[in-house]
Amino acid sequence: MTEFANPSDFDWNNLNFSYHPLPYRFRAYYDNGTWHDMGLETDPYLPIHEGSTALHYGQQVFEGMKAYRRADGGINLFRPDQNAARMNRSNARLLMPEVPTEMFLEAAKAVVQANADFVPPYGTGATLYLRPFIIGVGPNVGVQPAASYIFTIFATPVGPYYKGGLTPTAYVTSDYDRAAHGGTGQAKVGGNYAASLMPGDQAHQAGYSDVVYLDPRLHENIEELGSANFFGITKDGQFLTPKSPSILPSITKYSLMAVAEELGLTARETTISIHDLDQFSEAGAMGTAAVISPVGSITHGDDKHVFFSETEVGPITQQLYNRLLAIQFGDEKGPENWIVDVPAK
Repeated sequence: MTEFANPSDFDWNNLNFSYHPLPYRFRAYYDNGTWHDMGLETDPYLPIHEGSTALHYGQQVFEGMKAYRRADGGINLFRPDQNAARMNRSNARLLMPEVPTEMFLEAAKAVVQANADFVPPYGTGATLYLRPFIIGVGPNVGVQPAASYIFTIFATPVGPYYKGGLTPTAYVTSDYDRAAHGGTGQAKVGGNYAASLMPGDQAHQAGYSDVVYLDPRLHENIEELGSANFFGITKDGQFLTPKSPSILPSITKYSLMAVAEELGLTARETTISIHDLDQFSEAGAMGTAAVISPVGSITHGDDKHVFFSETEVGPITQQLYNRLLAIQFGDEKGPENWIVDVPAK
């Protein structure tokens, strides 16, 4: 029997980014073209058939999102409709059934409400991380889509990615590809992350924060930094981020592009050559976990390019980070429909 966490177990100011078993998660089951038996469950284990396509053929999609405690004690979700939309684009790529947006949103709210005592207090910088995912299950040996699926969302409280504030780190280019051109790079599927484990480990062993993946055809243009999207601030006031068919479209990226425009920058998706880093005065990686991870330097072969500083965060990067975090925690008003209130149960 699983022993669930208790709110009193946590030092909210000193959480790391790890899994803690909370009492409730949402489950829904799909057979014969219909979602059924949906609701909250307490068992963190999934009994699945040994022939499940998720185990053998990687028929699996996941999302990452957070719930934020406001100063008034309420709880926010940040753009959950965009997570639902991206999950369904990934599902379509793997021939998995659509998860209706309303079902996704209600499931996310239900998990947060049921585990509300585990949403960290305002001011700690910690959040409740939500992991929605869908897997193909049931007896299957042939390479074909499953007949049955499970959609679930679990939650775990996590601390801020940078406990002492933003810290620039060093990245290095990799000879490995994150995803194939025309492959599943634009889908949030587990296989993309499994393929990144070895390159990431090699970078860590060499003293770098993570790897810079270049495009799979030419190995010339920046794609992603580890599991995050890249951005650079040019000396003439542009917020540039790579455009490619093998990049995962980050919700954080598109949110920061909007924030950049608010700050008077011109935000664009475009091709960015690894040889054109001199155009940038600041750079960073964007994703749900850290929001922004400032990039101090990128090493490519024998060349090392330092951006604003290897020890200090650039002023525009800091502004972008502060503004988006203020929206997420409800301290400042953001664009319409970005914030969804989770009503008290």
